[in-house]
Amino acid sequence: MRSEERQLNLFGTSVNWSWPNLFKERQAPGMQLYDRALLFSVLSLICFGFVMVMSASMPEAQSLTGNPYHFVIRHFAYLVGCGVIATVVLRIEMSRWQQFSPLLLLIVGIMLVAVLLVGTSVNGATRWLSVGPIRIQVAEVAKFAFAIYMAGYLVRRHQEIRENAKGFYKPIAVFAVYAFLILMQPDLGTVVVLFVGTVGLLFLAGARLLDFFALILTGVMAFVALVLLEPYRMRRVTSFMDPWQDPFGSGYQLTQSLMAYGRGDWLGQGLGNSIQKLEYLPEAHTDFIFAVIGEELGFIGIIVVLSVLLFVALRAIKLGNLCIEIDKPFEGYLAYAIGIWFCFQTVVNVGASIGMLPTKGLTLPFISYGGSSLWVMTAAAMILIRIDHERRLSSIQAVQGKKSK
Repeated sequence: MRSEERQLNLFGTSVNWSWPNLFKERQAPGMQLYDRALLFSVLSLICFGFVMVMSASMPEAQSLTGNPYHFVIRHFAYLVGCGVIATVVLRIEMSRWQQFSPLLLLIVGIMLVAVLLVGTSVNGATRWLSVGPIRIQVAEVAKFAFAIYMAGYLVRRHQEIRENAKGFYKPIAVFAVYAFLILMQPDLGTVVVLFVGTVGLLFLAGARLLDFFALILTGVMAFVALVLLEPYRMRRVTSFMDPWQDPFGSGYQLTQSLMAYGRGDWLGQGLGNSIQKLEYLPEAHTDFIFAVIGEELGFIGIIVVLSVLLFVALRAIKLGNLCIEIDKPFEGYLAYAIGIWFCFQTVVNVGASIGMLPTKGLTLPFISYGGSSLWVMTAAAMILIRIDHERRLSSIQAVQGKKSK
C-alpha cells in the first residue's frame, strides 16, 4: 500500500514535481489525480491575461516611462512569481492550512496595520507594503487569509452557528476589524468582497435565517453610509447612474469604457487595434481591461472569457459539494469561499466597466495587470487543485482499502 501511495502522491516531497510532470499520465486506471480541466482553464486565463496586458498597456507605458514594454516586463516577472507560488502551495497539505488558519489571519491583520503606518501611497490610497523591489497589496492577501479562516471557523463552530447568535456573530466581529483596517486605506471594494464571501459561507453552513437577514440589512446600511460619507464614493455612484451627464468629468472613465464596447461590436476590431487604450481610457490594463477585450475581440471574445471564468467558479463550488459529501468540511467550505470570491469579483469588475455597478477598483481575476492580485488568485486556484487531488487520492485509497478487506 505504501508504494502505491507514494506513486499516487503527485504533490508530495517524495516525487520530483515539476510543471511538465503535472501533465503526464500518472494515475490509477480510470482515475485522474487532479482536475485537468480546471488547471487548463486557469493557465489559459493567465496566458490570455498576459497577451491582453501586453496589448492594453503599451501606449500608457510609452507615455509614462518611454518604454512600451515596461508593464509587459513587470507582468512577466509576476508570472515567474506565480510559478514559484504554485510550486509551494501545491506541496502544502490542506490540514496545514486548517491548522495555521488563525495564525495566518493574525499575520495578515498585523500587515494591514503596518500598511497604515509605513505603507506606500499610490493615487491617494495607502494600500501597499514595499519589501525591497516588491510591492504587496495586503488587501488582496486579506481575501485569501479570511477565506481560510472562515473555512476553519465553520468546521470548529458548525453546530454553534446553527443554534445561536453567538457563533454567528463571532466571525462577523473579526470581519469588522478587517473591514475597518481596509477602509482606512481606503478600499471599499475589498470590504464588499469579504462581506459577500462571509455572508455566502454562513448561508451555506446553515446559519439561522433571522441572523442572516439581519446581517445583510446591516451590511447594506453600512455600505450606503460609507458611500454618503465620502464625496468621491458618492461621485462614483452618481456618475455610474448617468455618466453622460458629465462625460469629461466624473463620468469620463465609464463613457470611454462604453465607447470601447460599442466599437467592439460582435467580432471586435482585432487584437492590438483598440483606440480607447491610446490614453483615452484610464486604467486600461488594470481595472478596465475587460473594455479593451470587448473592443478588440468583440462580443464573442467577451462571452468566451466570461465562460471560462464561470467554469472556474462553478468548478470550485462543485468541488466544495464533493468534499462535503465525503466528510471533508474544511476543504469544502474553502472551495466554496474561493468560488464565491472569483465569481463575485468578476461580476463587480465587469459590472463596473459596462455601467451596471459603481467603479470599485477590483481586478479581473487572472487577467488584469497587478502582481498582488495575480499571485493571490494563483495561490487560491492552486489550493483548489490541491483540494481536488487530496479528494481523489482519498477516494482511491478507500476503494483499495475495500478491496484489501
